[in-house]
Amino acid sequence: MSTPTQSSTYTCPYCRMGSDGGGGTCPHCGAPVDVRLRMTNSGWIEQPAIRDMARLRFNRSTCQISGAYVPVAEMNLHDEDSVYFSHHVLLHTEPRVHFEPMKMRGAWSRMRAGMPMVMMTARGPGYIAFSADHPGETLAVPLQHNQAVDVVEHRFLVATSNVNYGWENTGIWFTTRSGDDTETHYPLGRAIDRFWAQGGPGLLLLHGPGNTFIRDLAQDERICVQPGGLIWKDPTVQMWLHFEYPRGQYWFSSARYQAKSVWLTLQGPGRVAIQSVFKRPEMVGQVTNASSATSHNW
Repeated sequence: MSTPTQSSTYTCPYCRMGSDGGGGTCPHCGAPVDVRLRMTNSGWIEQPAIRDMARLRFNRSTCQISGAYVPVAEMNLHDEDSVYFSHHVLLHTEPRVHFEPMKMRGAWSRMRAGMPMVMMTARGPGYIAFSADHPGETLAVPLQHNQAVDVVEHRFLVATSNVNYGWENTGIWFTTRSGDDTETHYPLGRAIDRFWAQGGPGLLLLHGPGNTFIRDLAQDERICVQPGGLIWKDPTVQMWLHFEYPRGQYWFSSARYQAKSVWLTLQGPGRVAIQSVFKRPEMVGQVTNASSATSHNW
């Protein structure tokens, strides 16, 4: 959380960073300054979509978000600024923008986990644009020095080069058996990305299908969400699986019983962001083993 400077007159309720409130949108996350904070009865805050042609600022550069159905993030890079991205999201660029490959830790394991292996850096001066190439919202997540977020796979779009990047196994999995076939499932994917700013504020752009909702979880507060609905979370938020079974049946009691649904339990403190578009985990066969999990019968 940032503390507004003396010249700040507006603190964005979404990214919590201060600005002068001019221009109609937050220069850090793009949220309209004139929009009313909208919260559901259960405590979820609706993240407003970044308005068409809204402009974000980072370091000496700008980023303009264009379009509403399939947004484009067009950056005007200063010659001292650079960004990195997955190669497949590059939409257009000026020839004067300088490119080079980004060194990746554990690139082979990352490829086996289904994540992009080729990452690029782009340095200004010049214009460069990025698009996720499918409908949804562009989400701007500004990060203060040493602030970090965990992002599920396939949501990353682009980040400023002072935002460090790493990834690790999610630790969320379960196995099912159907006849003689056994299959391992990863509801969040095998890997989760961690981004953290260093040396000053940084900007992280993500892509979220559907509408986005954010929630602050208090210490030890829990919420169950669809695993495919999670976009990002604070590293302080813990997570594990939760299975729902017919009354009198538990996943650890017998392989004969089949779970009706699987959820992701999130426990605070910290913020979480979810999307309204998600894919339900496949529940074919009986659950025979799982990572840390709880269960409930009904």
